[in-house]
Amino acid sequence: MDILAALQISFAQLIGPSAIFYALLAIGLNLHFGYAGLLNFGQIGFALLGGYGVGIMTITYDQPLWLGILVGLGAAALLALILGVPTLRLRADYLAIVTIAASEILRLVFRSTASDPVTGSTNGLYGFAGPFTESSPFDSGRQYSILGMRFYGDDLWAMVIGWTLVLLLCGFVYLLTHSPWGRVLKAVREDEDAARSLGKNVFVYKMQALVLGGVIGGLGGVFNALQTKSINPDFYSTAQTFFAFGALILGGAATVFGPVLGAMLFWFLLAIPDALLRQAISGPDPLLPLTEQQVGAMRFVLLGVLIAVMMVFRPQGILGNKREVQLDA
Repeated sequence: MDILAALQISFAQLIGPSAIFYALLAIGLNLHFGYAGLLNFGQIGFALLGGYGVGIMTITYDQPLWLGILVGLGAAALLALILGVPTLRLRADYLAIVTIAASEILRLVFRSTASDPVTGSTNGLYGFAGPFTESSPFDSGRQYSILGMRFYGDDLWAMVIGWTLVLLLCGFVYLLTHSPWGRVLKAVREDEDAARSLGKNVFVYKMQALVLGGVIGGLGGVFNALQTKSINPDFYSTAQTFFAFGALILGGAATVFGPVLGAMLFWFLLAIPDALLRQAISGPDPLLPLTEQQVGAMRFVLLGVLIAVMMVFRPQGILGNKREVQLDA
């Protein structure tokens, strides 16, 4: 069994585009869940609108890429407002139900045959990432080696832009959460009644957090669309939101770098058992009697067990503080 090859594949996932996408989703969820105590189970819906904003404006309406990005982020903000107005005055579980339903409704609407002229239906949209690719200083068809890991030029360019964006957002979240606004948001998370008694408009603070986190999720959708150069509605399933939650739990909620570390570890811990198990079932004399499909499922089982164990012994995650995740009941 080639351990070194498995590690190279896993480390490529550790810093690859998938880790960036889920880091962006988790940063937005961190503002919702970690700092404001909001249960958003539909973060992938914001990413869907971000990605489709780019695709629809550039392909369907022949508009420039920068306008598509703005429309996608604006649509994510509008969705947050639409979902937040009727639910944020109620209990947290209402927001969770509404967001997961809204994300699934959006996916079904965008993949329906009736929306084919605009969204491409089940075929999705593609061919809109030309300006992004053309601005790359790397050769698209060439492979670049980084510490034994190999990336194509387009992926490397997406990684440079993506990790720069992640670091800027981490700085933005740090400044927000260490400002008076951030301290009030934490107070709302801990005890809404106490915050109200001090004259704070709890609804407005929750709405602001929901919009900001949703826009960051939409930014994740924009990044994924430009990196993959295509958009397909079936990718934006509910499971993607829970992958982002898994990353947030691993790294630690209510921390600046927890979502980023969690996303990196999430994909590393998915990739390394996958690589080792595939080696174990290959060749004329396989070590394990598993099929390719069973290997794909087994890696999620192993990661799920790890997260369940962590929730028992360290619920705050790797970087988190246990007091920060004790929400107001």
